[in-house]
Amino acid sequence: MIELGGLIAKAGLVELTDDDRAVILGLLLEAAAKLRSDETGNQLTLWRRRGQRAFADDKD
Repeated sequence: MIELGGLIAKAGLVELTDDDRAVILGLLLEAAAKLRSDETGNQLTLWRRRGQRAFADDKD
C-alpha cells in the first residue's frame, strides 16, 4: 500500500488536489470505470507508455 501511495505522490496528485482524498479517490474510480469499458486495451497502452516515460525520466 505504501508503494501505491508513492505513485500517487509521484504523479503530483497530492499537490494538484490539495491533498483532497475524496478527489483522489474519485480520480481512481474514474480510471477503474475506463478500464471496465470497451477501450480497455487502448487505455492501458496509453497509461503504460506514460508511466514508463515517467519512470525513465526519474532515472535520469
